[in-house]
Amino acid sequence: MELRVLRYFLTIAREQNITKAAEVLNITQPTLSRQIIQLEQELGKKLFNRDKGKIRLTNDGMLLKRRAEELLDLAEKTEKEFKENKTLISGEIAIGSGEANTFHYLSKIMSDFSKEYPQVKFDLFSGNADDIKEKIDNGLIDVALLNEPVSIEKYDFVRIPEKLRWGVLMKKDDSLSQQEHISSKDIVEKPLIVTKRSIVQNEIANWLKYDFNKLNIIAYYNLIYNATLLVEDGLGYAITIDKLVMDNPQSKVVFKPFYPPLETGCVIVWKKHQVFSPATTEFIEQLRNAL
Repeated sequence: MELRVLRYFLTIAREQNITKAAEVLNITQPTLSRQIIQLEQELGKKLFNRDKGKIRLTNDGMLLKRRAEELLDLAEKTEKEFKENKTLISGEIAIGSGEANTFHYLSKIMSDFSKEYPQVKFDLFSGNADDIKEKIDNGLIDVALLNEPVSIEKYDFVRIPEKLRWGVLMKKDDSLSQQEHISSKDIVEKPLIVTKRSIVQNEIANWLKYDFNKLNIIAYYNLIYNATLLVEDGLGYAITIDKLVMDNPQSKVVFKPFYPPLETGCVIVWKKHQVFSPATTEFIEQLRNAL
């Protein structure tokens, strides 16, 4: 499977038309069609459905699209690393991070590093710990900040000296918003918006002392921004960590912490036994020194 052919495939997926894709790629339509037919034969799967001049991805095609994007990203990253000026630290460092106010620890180090090595650029990816770990394992992210609980036995890491405080995001005019803290009995029967991460769901269920499967889960979220809009519009209560949503007079929501407190930590990780670019190696060294 050639990278060139994967680029052809992604262009067709984007344009949804063989003729337009051929024009973008500056090749003939028969040549492009032949390449895709050969790719389907090689994989033994149908990648596109043809319908009234448009072509759409099959389920197998959508899977290949995801993998092709990862492979091409990795190829581009590898090429950039080999083109780096070895006498001057330069290039790109891929950073992953979950949503947490503790990102300030990492961003401060990135800022200091950039002043010392202005030729280095950062590529920042935001997601939950499961998404980020998958990209680390696939070589698409070099260094990442992960919110605990998380399994980190495959990684080297430094721990951030600050805890994350869990609680509930609710509308400001909700009756519970008058309380200083939220207890388990306050919310176990409420419509809840919770993270998709099963390991965090277990942590929440242990704190609630309640069977997670019996909770009134109305929605799951990956990142908190859209979940905040659901709270604003009255769908439910979002269980999340503090300081992710700005508390200001214009805000329609408010955060109330759990009591007894539920706190978790954060770690900055990178792959064990990995050969990194000079820029990433130096960045990791500065992380160790700073933390």
